[in-house]
Amino acid sequence: MSEPRWLSGAEQQVWRDFSMATTMLQAHLEGQLQHESGMPHTYYEVLVSLSEAEGRRLRMSELAAVRRSSRSRLSHAVARLEAKGWVQRESCPTDKRGAWAVLTDAGFAALEEAAPGHVEAVRESLFDALSPAQVAALGEISAAILDRLRPRCAAAEAAEAAAGFVAPVVELPKSG
Repeated sequence: MSEPRWLSGAEQQVWRDFSMATTMLQAHLEGQLQHESGMPHTYYEVLVSLSEAEGRRLRMSELAAVRRSSRSRLSHAVARLEAKGWVQRESCPTDKRGAWAVLTDAGFAALEEAAPGHVEAVRESLFDALSPAQVAALGEISAAILDRLRPRCAAAEAAEAAAGFVAPVVELPKSG
């Protein structure tokens, strides 16, 4: 077994700052959505995914993959969104076990109402803190991290799907 590649002092500080910044940013955005729109960030992301899909609909398995969520967690979220009248499930005519999640007009209206405050919170807490050069660098850094992790995550998800644990892997958009 080889010796661990320990982080240098500078790397350790960058890691801790990055980890704390992403944790605080997620908590801030979660709080903003809950306070202003009465919805968790997870539900907002489901509504966004459906709003961007053709016909505002996705198969539940595709939605789980796009949201990087387990089927059971997604099913619970969709049930809550159904109760609010924001999403409706429809049976898949070609696959009796499959179902579609469909964004309703009420769900689209809720998303339209929540989006301006959410976008402002993202802008104020992330982009307003950075110079244009830092935004470009953050984009490059994020793309590099995603490019490193994407194949590993896809392989792990494929193995889990083959074992029946999660939805089949859906190719995520490439960065850049």
